[in-house]
Amino acid sequence: MKLDALDLAQRLIRAPSVTPADAGAIPLLQSVLEGLGFACETVTFAEPGTAPVLNLYARLGQSGRNFCFAGHTDVVPPGDTAAWTLDPFSGAVKDGKLYGRGAADMKGAIAAMASACAAFLEARGPGFGGSISFLVTGDEEADAVNGTRKLLDWLAARGERLDACVVGEPTSADCLGDMVKIGRRGSLNAVLTVHGAQGHTAYPHLADNAAHRLVAMLHAVTTTPLDRGNAHFEASSLAVSTIDIGNPTTNVIPATARAVFNVRYNDQWSSASVERWLRERLDAAGGRYELRIKVSGESFLVPPGEVSDTLSAAIERVLGRRPALSTTGGTSDARFIHRFCPCAEFGLPNFTAHKVDECIAIADLAALAAIYRTALELYFAR
Repeated sequence: MKLDALDLAQRLIRAPSVTPADAGAIPLLQSVLEGLGFACETVTFAEPGTAPVLNLYARLGQSGRNFCFAGHTDVVPPGDTAAWTLDPFSGAVKDGKLYGRGAADMKGAIAAMASACAAFLEARGPGFGGSISFLVTGDEEADAVNGTRKLLDWLAARGERLDACVVGEPTSADCLGDMVKIGRRGSLNAVLTVHGAQGHTAYPHLADNAAHRLVAMLHAVTTTPLDRGNAHFEASSLAVSTIDIGNPTTNVIPATARAVFNVRYNDQWSSASVERWLRERLDAAGGRYELRIKVSGESFLVPPGEVSDTLSAAIERVLGRRPALSTTGGTSDARFIHRFCPCAEFGLPNFTAHKVDECIAIADLAALAAIYRTALELYFAR
């Protein structure tokens, strides 16, 4: 069965699956995969206080090594739709590009995965000596509490095994195939609230200026590097995103001041060690404060091995270039998957992801499908 990646990508984009809504995206993918012979199961998870999320696990074959394609059908909101050149959920084609929310991140990759499987099965037939699976969630772009992590636990509880996984995040930076991700930095968000004592600006010695103390604390954590990086990771970084005092007058010393910052840390750190580092410097700066921490994901590294080697060889065979193995960028669901099996991330160019007029080159979509198919051929040739 032939499966056109462009047609499927268009149909997926036309499902406005803004997290946590599915809008028919996963049922569409399920129907396509069942047409290829996959056994599909959908599972809905919902933690208390959260919206239910639909997830999909599909598998073809019951023996041999299980090669998994992982990704998400949910997308971020389109923002101001009037700013788009074309309707963000039209899946329209113009000047050799496919437009729409999710084209790059990452409905295009999911369509390429399905198309690759169809081509691989047409050439090899069902007796290729292994299994292929899809692990697809509708909860990656938001809090990621009812998606991949729970789906992996669900698989483990029933004794399901994954031997290798390719996550279709848009990892290519300047051109398709220039980068494969083998790890990610951890991400920690911190809310720092500093307490002082209100007073008159003419008598600062009678007050305790929370703004001054906040500045001193931020200076302490922004001027000292966490590290210099290592062979696989760039240096960890801390970036202040907002400073809020909310003082409506010019002659009152504020009693409280607040800042929010994000730390992206490499595998020399854990969230616990980053928090200790922060508190040591805040304590040394002096003053009363509260520090609230929320961790989006811990840093991780999958050392170069079979999955990244297979992807690199497939990219080189199709495009004639060897990708860099990188750990840059934000978080992804690979932060959960790497604990379950070796994985790597590879997908379309990311320079329009989450932007107005998100789009991909149709030629890149076809090439990505060819790379995924070649990866299957190389993996099951071993």
